[in-house]
Amino acid sequence: METARQVLCLCVFVSLPHARAEPIRYSVAEESESGSVVANVAEDAGLAPAQLSARRARLLSEDGRQHFRLDPGSGRLVVAERLDREELCGQSATCTLPFELLLANPVQFFRVEVAVEDINDHAPVFPEERVTLKILERSDPGSRFPLEGAQDLDVGSNSIQAYSISPKNEYFSIDFGTQTEDAKYIELVLEKPLDREEQAEMYFSLIAVDAGSPPRSGTTQIHIVVIDVNDNAPVFPQKVFIGKVLENAPEGSVVLRVVATDQDEGVNGDISYQFSQAGDQSYSAFMVDPMSGEIKLTKSLDFEAAKNYELRVRATDGGGLSAICRVLVEVVDVNDNAPEVMISSFNSPIPEDSLPGTVVALFTVRDRDAGANGKISCALEDQLSFSLRPAYKNYFELVTVSALDREEIARYILTVTAADAGSPPLTTTQTFTVDISDVNDNAPVFNQTSYTMYVRENNVPTVLVGAVGAVDGDVGPNAKVTYSLVLAHPTEQPSCSCISVNSENGDVFVLRPLDYEQVKQIEFLVRASDAGSPPLSANVTVRLVVVDENDNAPLVLYPSQDSSSPSSELVPVSAEAGYLITKVVAVDADSGQNSWLSYHLLRATDPGLFVVGAQSGEVRLRRSVTERDTVKQKLVVLVRDSGQPPLSATAALSALLLSDFSDVRLPHSSLTAEDESSSLTIYLIISLVFVSLLFLVSTAAFVVHKVCKRKELKDGHVFYGANNLQSSLADAAAAGTLPHAYCYEISLTTGSGNSEFKFLKPILPSLPPQLNATGGGTNNEQDFPCGTLTKENMAPDNPGMHSAEQFNSLSFN
Repeated sequence: METARQVLCLCVFVSLPHARAEPIRYSVAEESESGSVVANVAEDAGLAPAQLSARRARLLSEDGRQHFRLDPGSGRLVVAERLDREELCGQSATCTLPFELLLANPVQFFRVEVAVEDINDHAPVFPEERVTLKILERSDPGSRFPLEGAQDLDVGSNSIQAYSISPKNEYFSIDFGTQTEDAKYIELVLEKPLDREEQAEMYFSLIAVDAGSPPRSGTTQIHIVVIDVNDNAPVFPQKVFIGKVLENAPEGSVVLRVVATDQDEGVNGDISYQFSQAGDQSYSAFMVDPMSGEIKLTKSLDFEAAKNYELRVRATDGGGLSAICRVLVEVVDVNDNAPEVMISSFNSPIPEDSLPGTVVALFTVRDRDAGANGKISCALEDQLSFSLRPAYKNYFELVTVSALDREEIARYILTVTAADAGSPPLTTTQTFTVDISDVNDNAPVFNQTSYTMYVRENNVPTVLVGAVGAVDGDVGPNAKVTYSLVLAHPTEQPSCSCISVNSENGDVFVLRPLDYEQVKQIEFLVRASDAGSPPLSANVTVRLVVVDENDNAPLVLYPSQDSSSPSSELVPVSAEAGYLITKVVAVDADSGQNSWLSYHLLRATDPGLFVVGAQSGEVRLRRSVTERDTVKQKLVVLVRDSGQPPLSATAALSALLLSDFSDVRLPHSSLTAEDESSSLTIYLIISLVFVSLLFLVSTAAFVVHKVCKRKELKDGHVFYGANNLQSSLADAAAAGTLPHAYCYEISLTTGSGNSEFKFLKPILPSLPPQLNATGGGTNNEQDFPCGTLTKENMAPDNPGMHSAEQFNSLSFN
């Protein structure tokens, strides 16, 4: 006890020179925006703005909340957060926020109080949107019916000042007044007797208006039900019931009991109890027994959250008449809160050359309990190098008292114990771990002299390709290594902006895709720096090698694939096997195996006629050319690389099998398969018709045959029987009517309903479009006429046909 009295005297003695006797008072309107200027506290405290920063000025409050902040440059006190007077002080007539202005070097305190002025930011609110009153029709004029008034969180003139009825009626008026200093009443006064037979119900609004600027109002609907009997309302023996309960009382504890009486009998005399404002948050901790009137706890109370509660209980009889009383519940404090230690500042680590008296920590202690339960004392466990020094009120400083040596002790663990004066006392311990810092005398060292990393081209962005690592022999911040990219020479430009190094762990990332064909390797320097003062660093060379991938398909250089039609190669029909027709030339932008190309014959008009060199790309004849080979041969050569997966390209080319290269002028489109097929179809239809006629008219076969022959000669069409068709065509060719013979095969089947003909296409060359420039036709495609071809119908005066000399200059097989 004697030691505690000495500590208390010492606190008072130390704090007196540092604290100002009278507080500095200001006022500010609630709802002020953050950053609003309250006043110049430095000027009012007699301080220059420069002293605030030099003396490390800051604001401290007991609850730890910073409603205001100090501008050290100007010394002005500004609002740090939006201020709500109702949240801070509730219904209190005055709202003052106290805090201290602390100057740390040397220690000096200024008590500051800011009064938060109320503004009219809340409208009156009734507890219920609709109130139903049951009134006897025998009620005398002047009868009064109590109503629940509206609640306005504002105070003073901004609170409720008047009530009114809308629309006004001849039966009721409002009486509003004050019963006691802190209790107001509102009653509905009956002005005229009611007649239930004339009007059983009526509705009107009750409006509450405050005196703010501008004024605000609230409304509730009044529903009047006129009843016949029950002319006595319940009556409470007292207007206010007061009860006390310990904050640690268990759930279900009875706080008090309210009782009302009713002079009526029967149902009209039966009274039930309920809270009149059950929706309010303060009612959630209580319940009322509807029959007995006992008020019980529904959950544990907390003295620190609310010290008292105000409840309103309504007693209602069976006829609907009611009375209201106030219930005040006072919460009694118990020692259920241990002291709290709040650290304002803490410096760790501290240099080992710190002088005695250096402040390591500044903290405050508080206890949420009241009376003796909230009185606190602090003590530091036995420690020769540190001690506690009272600063102001409940503020304490943890300071050094002797020289420190990191090589002897690198860390101190200090325990501060705070105890209250309750019974039994509650204590709280706070541990401060103070590290002693070292000097920076070791540079980082990489674990390799150089690094080589690999990345595949076309990599995904921000891919991890490796990591560099370095260690530092120092401790604390002096050993924290960070990594960065540096230039070999300060005047050089970065070789590549695609490299990034994680400053924390040394991971090396490639930020964008790389192309092996553009850059094959990158060299750069990575610097490892510690966090000492001044910092030390070391550099290492990193070589990033780009690995090629198969991302380029082969490109065919020859034959060119840009033209609309593939190029044509002329091949003599006398060429032997192994004859070189052309060579496909292709390149690949990749390297290594990805650029090794092979050539393959993909498609050909006659695949057995050609062969492609797998490595050289040379297109040669596999065998000798025969008369049965098609004149125009189309080939597609596949060029494929050796990558995984392989990429490929195709080269299209054509070859003309010609016996004479001297004059190649036949139009390319004159021998198209479509035109030949169309002519043969017409021949087939006509032949089938005439064959059918031969079967139907068997007796006149010879006459019909002669007639058909004359008609064929007249129309330019030839139809022959199955036995003499080839011989007739041969005779015509010998007589000179045809420069070259058409070869047909006709197959007739017996035993079927219809005759079936099979025509072989004329064996004529199909020449490319560029060789028909000398033709006389204007169209790109020309058909040979069906039937007999003579020199007359091939004369130059016949449009679309070649001359006989031009036609005879070509060789056909």
